[in-house]
Amino acid sequence: MQALDYDGLMQANLTGVFSERDPERRLIAIGELYAANATLNEPETSVIGHASISNAVTAVLASLPADFVFSAMGPALGHHGIGRLRWQAGPPDGPSAVTGMDIAHFQDGRIHSLYVFIEPGT
Repeated sequence: MQALDYDGLMQANLTGVFSERDPERRLIAIGELYAANATLNEPETSVIGHASISNAVTAVLASLPADFVFSAMGPALGHHGIGRLRWQAGPPDGPSAVTGMDIAHFQDGRIHSLYVFIEPGT
């Protein structure tokens, strides 16, 4: 069995899905990274399926200033099909305004479920 590239997959999710403001490009990335019946679990909602995940990300991005980007706070770590990535969001050349962590459950090399945690106070 080939080892999962937790860092590569989770970094691709952060940039290609959560930082992608173009819905068509985002949906392509979701199709490459997520299982067809994947679940996105955010603090306020849970959705299932590619289109619903893309719509949820659209809502997140709409709530943030247009220049905000997500960036990793170090490499993703993982084992036994579970990965985690700490991230921050803010202006590209400014301080982070929001920090959090994604926990992903992988099956067959794709994200089966993603849990998004927002750090308190951000």
